[in-house]
Amino acid sequence: MKPPILIIIMSTVISGTIMVLISSHWLMIWIGFEMNMLAIIPILMKKFNPRAMEASTKYFLTQATASMLLMLGIVINLLLTGQWTVLNMPSPTASSMMTMALAMKLGLSPFHFWVPEVTQGVPMSSGMILLTWQKIAPLSVLYQIAPSMNLNLLMAMATMSILVGGWGGLNQTQLRKILAYSSISHMGWMIAVTTYSPTLMMLNLTIYITMTLGTFMLFMLNSSTTTLSLSHMWNKLPLIASLVLMTMLSLGGLPPLSGFIPKWMIIHELTKNDMVTMAMFMAMTALLNLYFYMRLTYATALTMFPSTNIMKMKWQFENTKNTTMLPPLIMISTMLLPLTPMMLTLF
Repeated sequence: MKPPILIIIMSTVISGTIMVLISSHWLMIWIGFEMNMLAIIPILMKKFNPRAMEASTKYFLTQATASMLLMLGIVINLLLTGQWTVLNMPSPTASSMMTMALAMKLGLSPFHFWVPEVTQGVPMSSGMILLTWQKIAPLSVLYQIAPSMNLNLLMAMATMSILVGGWGGLNQTQLRKILAYSSISHMGWMIAVTTYSPTLMMLNLTIYITMTLGTFMLFMLNSSTTTLSLSHMWNKLPLIASLVLMTMLSLGGLPPLSGFIPKWMIIHELTKNDMVTMAMFMAMTALLNLYFYMRLTYATALTMFPSTNIMKMKWQFENTKNTTMLPPLIMISTMLLPLTPMMLTLF
């Protein structure tokens, strides 16, 4: 794709999301979603092939259905209240309709089927945008309508998402699919705490985005798309292999790393609100995610690829990929735990 075209398309994606973030009018929010959806399609089809076209079509059909449901909810709300204000949501029907539409846009279970397929069918860079930037707009709307949402519906979707995100990633060897299931699981954690503490959901989103960006950039640096290609990393880029290990364990939510902060805070918030069973279930299901992250770290850092030559270090060309953002992303996604009190004050 030529740079001027890419700049125009990316600016449309960004402006669509910003329009959703700053609007308090339902029609403007809906237009922002549409701008974002139509501009992201060419980015998904950046490397044109049948697989990318299929993935883009699946994405378009799902998002178009979600937009239709969202507009239906907006119209029901308009008929009952006579206004387009976001914060005025007296109708449970409209609220449930909008929640389901936004869940479909986010890829929450039971509307999650498109997420692994689309992420696997598009290039790594497009998948990175899909699993990070595309989550901001729907979650910002959920943040605004949180007080009027149906708690039982949210908890059911959160439970299913965490379970599907854990079970679905167990049998995968494709890195993009693993990150897609990881995304479904993280979205479940965010949705579970939305009603009790929306600001905590935003903190979780921020940390999730930094961890996922760092992980994708590490994979793109090594051009890894499968577990097998990841296992070749140790004798080509040993330092990067150790960084992959740290980011994976952080995504799993192990205590010394940044990924532990949102899990710790969410479990604390749920137990404060007498949701002990839900918190215990989420903590146990997080072990499923941790298992497939551990499998990736094992493949990356703890296995030696069979080799007959004497020289174990693999010869390679000079790496020409730009990794300007990688060091700060790695720092943020692994070393934020001591700053937890400050972040809680900010959020």
